[in-house]
Formats: sequence, structure tokens, C-alpha cells
Amino acid sequence: MAYGPTQGLTPAVAVTARPTPLNRSQIIGFWAAWAGWMLDGMDSVIYALVLAPALTELLPRSGYEATPANIGSVGSIMFALFLIGWGFSFIWGPIADRFGRTKALAGTVLVYAVFTGAAAFSTNVWELALFRFLAGVGVGGEWAMAGTYVAEAWPEDRRKMGAGYLQTGYYFGFFVAAFLNYTIGASLGWRAMFLCGLVPVIVSILTLLGVKEPDRWEHHHHEEEVHPPPKRESSLAHIFRGLYLRRTIVMSALLTVAIIGLWAGAVYEPAAIATLARAAGFDPPAAARMASWGTGILSIGTILGCIVLPILAERFGRRITMAIYFTGMMVTIVLAFGWAFYLPAGSALPVFLSVLFFLGVAGGNFTIFSLWLPELFGTEVRATAFAFCTSVGRFIGAGVNFGLAAAVQSFGTLGTPVALTAIAFALGLLIIPFADETRGQVLPD
Repeated sequence: MAYGPTQGLTPAVAVTARPTPLNRSQIIGFWAAWAGWMLDGMDSVIYALVLAPALTELLPRSGYEATPANIGSVGSIMFALFLIGWGFSFIWGPIADRFGRTKALAGTVLVYAVFTGAAAFSTNVWELALFRFLAGVGVGGEWAMAGTYVAEAWPEDRRKMGAGYLQTGYYFGFFVAAFLNYTIGASLGWRAMFLCGLVPVIVSILTLLGVKEPDRWEHHHHEEEVHPPPKRESSLAHIFRGLYLRRTIVMSALLTVAIIGLWAGAVYEPAAIATLARAAGFDPPAAARMASWGTGILSIGTILGCIVLPILAERFGRRITMAIYFTGMMVTIVLAFGWAFYLPAGSALPVFLSVLFFLGVAGGNFTIFSLWLPELFGTEVRATAFAFCTSVGRFIGAGVNFGLAAAVQSFGTLGTPVALTAIAFALGLLIIPFADETRGQVLPD
């Protein structure tokens, strides 16, 4: 039974005792999507890790003094522009629904790789901002394309855990970025870090050449060619009709909450650790390495959170699981940035790092969207809905970053402004009851 905007949920199927084996195409496709998502995470964190040295060099060339306040405020504006680029990544959804998941997936990887590498050649902050914006267009689209692909390509009894495994890729990318910063960044500088971002070009080429489209999309595409609709409606317009309208609005709102938390908890974490390390007496290279260790701790926690989430979602449902993770984010952001950050120099750093692990576990909340979003939309608009819902939050998140830039400048610290973003998760807990519960339902056609 199909699951369109005017129909009910698809009945659940029986759970088999032994998971359905994956075929060669499903395995290769998953690892291609995972690798792209891992390199996507690496790309996202590279900028956070090299923010201070890059702006220290480029601000004077752009007519600004490289003061800590200017680095913090301009850095926040850069993050906002990157998020705006992420926001424009909704363009990939209609492309994937019309021309195929793997083609769009390869395109997203290619775009973010090329423009991340181009950032290494920036001569002022304006060029860096442009390259980060364009890289964001690719980075933002990769998640939606990879999540849609895995949901459609994997067997029904395995796709939920597949969503969890896929999401770990992004945070393994944190490890890669931290390792590169610890080695290449610390010795060769920030430009070499951006050049490392060219590596995903290889993944893009291999994805396009070696991964076939999911059978579900192929069947739907074939049906449309054989029996073309009398009037083709835009997939973007389709997600604002019938039941899809409510689902689009609710999931966009929940993703907005999650994105605000990501950029508060993850992106500002390296700068916070570097600040605490310098206050504890570390020299700049040692402080940069400590930021790398902190990113590793955050990543370990998040990977564990990603793996556990599908299990909880199948046992307790999507809504309860999201509420658990949102509560965790709300509490740990306040503890990390509102409390530990302001402890005496001797204890602030170790306490902050300890809380950071649990913030990472709660940060695994993004996995719920890889699992839940595909269950709410049919094949004809699934990629469009995924890309759109993830993009809306990025535009709002960009606005939050502009606000954070002003707050950091005003407060003279990043701790309190970041801690205040926990309010978003309190609002998110009020939105969750409006989301449709899909536990026990098969992926709609």
C-alpha cells in the first residue's frame, strides 16, 4: 500500500529472525555514501579547527585588526555564510528525485571538495567567505542524498540501523579533521588543511562510476517514463500538499533546533578548548593539539549516540527517542558552556572535556532524521523533502550565528552566548508531539 500525502501509514511488516543479507551493490553503495558523509564531516570541522590562524593572517590583509574579538565576530559571520550555503543545498533534492540518487550524491561531494581546496588559496577574508559559502552548498546536500540512498537501497529490516551506521561517518570525519590538525595543521598551517579537502573528489568519481541507483527509485523512474503524468508537478511544490505540508513544517522545525545545537556545541568547541588551554598555561601549538583531542572526545560520544539511537527508536518510538536526545543536548550545552567554561583555570579544561563526551552522545540526535524523514515521504519526493527540511534550519541557524557574533562581541566571551542556545532544545521538546510517529512502519513507496 502506497503512502502518499492523502493516505495512511503503511502497515508494519513482520520482523525476521535473521537480517536480510546485503548484496554487493548495497555494500558498495553504503560505503560510498558513508565515505562521502565522513569527508563531509571532515570538511565541516576543518574550518572550525583552523579558524583562529586563518583569520589571524587574513584579517590584516582585509583591513581589520586581528584582535580576539574580531576573530570571534568575523568567525561567527563566516559560520553563518557557510550555513547559508548549506541552506541553498535544497537544490539537490529535486535533482536527485528527477535524475537519480547516486548522480546527485556524486555532485554534492564534488562541489564541496573543489571549493574546500580552493579556500587554501584565499588572500583575504572575502575570498575565504565565498569559497566557504560554495563549499556549503555541497556539504549541505550530501547528507540528504546519502540518507535517501541508504533508506531506499537497504532491506527494510536493516535500513534503520543503516541510518545509524551512516551517521557515524560524519563524526569519524571529526576524527580525521582532528588528526589532520594535530599533524598537518600544526606543522604546515591552515592552507594545507584546506588542501586536504580535495580528497573527496576521488569519492565523487567512484560514486558516479561504481554505484547503481536503488531499485526503488529505478522502478519509480521507469513507471514515470512509461506512464508520464499529464502534468508534472514540481517535487518542491508536492511536499507542501496534503499530509506532506504538516510533516514538512514539523520536521523543518525540529531540524532547525538540531542544527542550532550542532553549531553551538560542535563548532564552538575547538575555540572554547583552545581558550581554556591557553588560560591553563598551554602554548599556542599545544592549545591547538588540545582542541584536536577535544574534537576526538566529542566524536567518540557522538558515534556511540548514533549507534544506540536506532535501537531506542525501534523500542520506544521516534518521538520519545528524539525527546531524550534533545533533553541531553539542552543540559550538556548549559553545563559545558555556561558552567565548566567559567570554572577556575586549573579545573575548567578537564571538566569541560568530561561534559563534552556526553554532549557528543546527545549530538547523535541527527541520526533520527536519517531514519525518520525517509519514512514520512514517498519515493517521488523523498530526496526533495530530506534536502528541504535540512536546508530550512540552516538559514535560521545562520541567523543565530549572526546573533552569536554580536553576543560574543558584546559579552567578550563565547561561553554565555553559546550556553543560551540550549533554549532552542526546550522549544524543540514542545514541537516533538506534533510529529507523526512511524515506529513499526515500512518505507513508503
